[in-house]
Amino acid sequence: MDIREFTERLLEFETVDAGEADAAAWTRERLDALGFETYEWLADAEELAEHPSFPDDPDLIDTENRPSVAGVLEFGDVGGSEAPARQPEPSDGGSGDPDAGPTLVLNGHIDVVPADEDAWTSPPFEPVWGENDEGEETLTARGAVDMKAPVAACVFAALDVAERAEDADLNGRLVVEAVVGEEEGGIGAAAAALSNPYPFERDAALVAEPTELTPITATEGTVMKRLEIQGRAAHAASRWRGEDVLPHFERIRAAFTNLEAERGETVTHPLYEEYPVPWPVVVGKVQAGNWASSVPSSLTAEMRFGVAPGETVDEVEQEYEEALQAVVNADDWPPSIRRRSSASASSSPPRRSMPTNPSSGRSGRRCWTPDSRRPIRAARPTAPTRGTTSPPTSRPSCSAPEPSSRPTSPTRLSTGRTWNRREKPSPRPRFASFSRSARPAPRRPRRRASCCASTPRAGVRGTVRPGARAEYRPDRHPRSGAPRSRTRRR
Repeated sequence: MDIREFTERLLEFETVDAGEADAAAWTRERLDALGFETYEWLADAEELAEHPSFPDDPDLIDTENRPSVAGVLEFGDVGGSEAPARQPEPSDGGSGDPDAGPTLVLNGHIDVVPADEDAWTSPPFEPVWGENDEGEETLTARGAVDMKAPVAACVFAALDVAERAEDADLNGRLVVEAVVGEEEGGIGAAAAALSNPYPFERDAALVAEPTELTPITATEGTVMKRLEIQGRAAHAASRWRGEDVLPHFERIRAAFTNLEAERGETVTHPLYEEYPVPWPVVVGKVQAGNWASSVPSSLTAEMRFGVAPGETVDEVEQEYEEALQAVVNADDWPPSIRRRSSASASSSPPRRSMPTNPSSGRSGRRCWTPDSRRPIRAARPTAPTRGTTSPPTSRPSCSAPEPSSRPTSPTRLSTGRTWNRREKPSPRPRFASFSRSARPAPRRPRRRASCCASTPRAGVRGTVRPGARAEYRPDRHPRSGAPRSRTRRR
């Protein structure tokens, strides 16, 4: 198996939502077949909970059935044993000692973030080779860059070094790690840093994240938070009776964007001067409402705040909570915001590095908490009780608009139907054709239940044959033929 085949097969695993087990098992099997001595470990949630970058509650750290794996190549012969090398032609080894040289870890993760298939031109977990405008070969798949292809590069780079080890008279080891949970907390790498899974010590580590071949010695930190806003639902025809959460969210987002710009000018670092937004705020996920014809009464947003090298997560978190509190003080409908995960920053460009001191809260490696919940420290006004009839003063009046204020120009749907809003449209106009909108089934006019097909009817000679239509006289009962005025209705 060459590097292309290795990469393609690894990309086919859908390693999202804590589903890395199959990919980890396959990777360990391949490492063993290529001549590596393999290791596997599971993160200990209780051990991680003792670290300041993880939540205190181990139940909030998802480690079940999420193994990380590694392969080790040793250079030099100890007691006459052969050093592992590329199969099927193993190296004869050398006369050196692996313990006499350094041990370097090549680290990469095999989990990926979810993919929005509608935004892809090909299935995200079916790798596609292509060519760009410059004639360079490309590979398209979820995780091709971040970072399954770099994991494959680490594997075959280590094998290449093993082939040259005898001629170069090398001593030491190369460790290739394929860890899990990096995108949501870094549990695999953090577990290996806190509790050594190998029978030897490690001297240095290189994280193979894509950096355009530029060595990165430090990273920007992050704090991820979940914002929740509660409003009041109402029917679209009387939306003024509800409390729409979207305007409140827009004010909060504007406040965070202003703080982002302010921090970009006041918080500086020499290695971040080239970045137009050095400490970004990204609202990566928003969910609001549950029906197109109802005022959205709830909103949940997950966002990420950048932490500059030299800052602490708590300091940055406090700044954004103060900005949120300023919006709350001017609003009668307060939200709640809780910490989702965090990672401290270290000094250098915006990339990630392995932790130099696992016991320190300023570890360079991202160790995001999956779902720690820290209540906002700012005091909040009491929200109106659900179901109250008197709206807050900030809400518009409940009086209906004047008829003259309605537009008289015709409105055209995407289906091509046009009508004037002053005229009553058809009872159930078709929805505009949105790609994934649920369209209610058209309602057919109800028919009266027909009588048994073999029953004689008034006004029809003989017996009605099965499948034939009988004449229907609304003034007569279909069975007795009696006038309907003399028949009791059910």
